[in-house]
Amino acid sequence: MRVYQIPKPAGIDSLVLREAPKPTPGRGEVLVRMRAASLNYRDLMVLTGRYARGTPLPDLVPLSDGAGEVAEIGPGVTRVKPGDRVAGIFMQTWLGGDSEPEHAASSLGGAIHGVLAEYVLFDQQGLVRLPEHLSFEEGATLPCAGVTAWNALYAGRPLIAGQSVLVLGTGGVSMFALQFARAAGARVIATSSSDAKLARARELGASGTVNYRQHPEWQQEVLALTEGRGVDHVVEVGGAGTLQRSIEAARPGGQIHQIGVLTGSGPIDATAAMRKGLILRGIYVGSRQMFDAMNRAIAVNRLHPVIDRVFSFEQAREAYHHLQGQSHFGKVVIGIE
Repeated sequence: MRVYQIPKPAGIDSLVLREAPKPTPGRGEVLVRMRAASLNYRDLMVLTGRYARGTPLPDLVPLSDGAGEVAEIGPGVTRVKPGDRVAGIFMQTWLGGDSEPEHAASSLGGAIHGVLAEYVLFDQQGLVRLPEHLSFEEGATLPCAGVTAWNALYAGRPLIAGQSVLVLGTGGVSMFALQFARAAGARVIATSSSDAKLARARELGASGTVNYRQHPEWQQEVLALTEGRGVDHVVEVGGAGTLQRSIEAARPGGQIHQIGVLTGSGPIDATAAMRKGLILRGIYVGSRQMFDAMNRAIAVNRLHPVIDRVFSFEQAREAYHHLQGQSHFGKVVIGIE
């Protein structure tokens, strides 16, 4: 089989395509013929040596997000059968309940080998079935970005109809959050530096939009759009560069779901959060239980993930460059044929 590996994380050009033996499933294991994979910002960090969660494995196979069909099963496998359409969960051992430190040691494409290969071996517990109406390319977008957005809106104090959600930017997590919030009957406000992207966000159901390049103090625009009250939920993917404004944009008693650090890390003034009684939740993807719940909602609402572009398997490096360029809207996907 063909497999991408990172001999040493030193930038996008350090990604190499190699030949390797096709694995054979042992007891409780499942061999999946991968059909698509998708990229997250985390994958750029891993490839450039900026990912802080431990030392990468030698010749790490990258990417956490992928979908395919069950090719073979080992003895004792009961959860799936050959031909089933499946995706791997981000942390292979986080099946439900609260996240524990050891779960992070099973994260695909970081702590353990990932899915950018023609065949990948999984433990049967680390798989979920895809919603039937989704393509493999769409299914490949779910494990990290989809589950992260679901965790943010539904695993803490759940979003309810009539509430408001602020999503920052138009990447994968934000667009999933927009779709999940609209399906629940919530109002969504989106930010971006691109009017064209904001127009597409409105097509997906955003009722308010703010161009943060035109309005650097964008939190004031969010407050104006909510008649001074602030939003109930903030899907916060920026980090230190945006968190202070997110705190100001949230209503008293609202929730900020801290997901990303796209603008870096650093100190914040927590006084406003304290006075408002805000809930700040750190989100690191989610469990298999959350993934299954999300898939049921996707199936019932016939939702389709937002895909920016699909690259071929041979164009994996180009896919990384496209993500790095930040011109994408939604998810960047690699087909695996």
